[in-house]
Amino acid sequence: MDWDKLRVFHTVADVGSFTRAGQRLSLSQSAVSRQVSALEMELGFQLFYRHTRGLRLTEQGQQLYGTAKDIVRKISVAQTTLRDSKEEAAGNLRIAMTVAFGSTWLTPRIKKFLSLYPDINVSLILDDEELDLPLHQADIGIRLRPPQEERLIKLKLRDVSFVVCGSRRYFEKAPVPESLADLDDHPIVTYGEFAPGYFSEINTLLSAGRTKQAGPREPVLRVNNVYGVLLAVKNETGIAMLPEYLVLRDPEIQQVLPEFCGPKFEMHLVYPEELRNFKKVQAFRDFLIEELNAFGNS
Repeated sequence: MDWDKLRVFHTVADVGSFTRAGQRLSLSQSAVSRQVSALEMELGFQLFYRHTRGLRLTEQGQQLYGTAKDIVRKISVAQTTLRDSKEEAAGNLRIAMTVAFGSTWLTPRIKKFLSLYPDINVSLILDDEELDLPLHQADIGIRLRPPQEERLIKLKLRDVSFVVCGSRRYFEKAPVPESLADLDDHPIVTYGEFAPGYFSEINTLLSAGRTKQAGPREPVLRVNNVYGVLLAVKNETGIAMLPEYLVLRDPEIQQVLPEFCGPKFEMHLVYPEELRNFKKVQAFRDFLIEELNAFGNS
């Protein structure tokens, strides 16, 4: 069986579409489709049910996916072990995190890490969908909830609270809400349907201070990630829930309704068990903890 075809099949099964698999593999959608069709012809059975809403694995496809998943993991581990030294802080390091944390907090600080460790080649992967670390889609993940996968080392970094806020320029033109009921008089920006599922907990502004008879508020805008919501708020689109770390030191943002307790998430650093002793992983772990502590104390 051709390894390239199996790798493409595994990626398609992982993400559920030819288009997204192509984006991950840097291939065209048609090239991915051809590889899967060629593998199906080689095996003599169908791997996916194709329909307008996406792809679904057949029974044989599910069996092959389980096998392919284990093969991909073992090859990824072997490649990492052979390529990178455990004894030196050197080699490639892929770090996956949410778009907002990566764009606004980590990217401005990564130059310091690169200066400290010039032999580490860093790739920042900004994606609100969690990559599969046991399959080595990334080496390290920074997540807003504890990992569900097995074989991962996890380290809680801090709690992340979401607070109610708006643009200072917006509040120069509109009254500052003093109660949850006052939110009826303001446009609300929320997290949309393509945001990660756990983000639905953040949309509490739609129902906070409302009776069942009145029903939830209608948002003026839905955005599928935190960074987009931040930009909408800065442009005076409305009031929203945003992470405290993102807005506390931002002179353009004003927190309101401080007594209202929004959702709280646990930020974790996670990485595969087999990378425990790699110096490059340890170097980034220690750097991140030091920077977060300095940020919290400043």
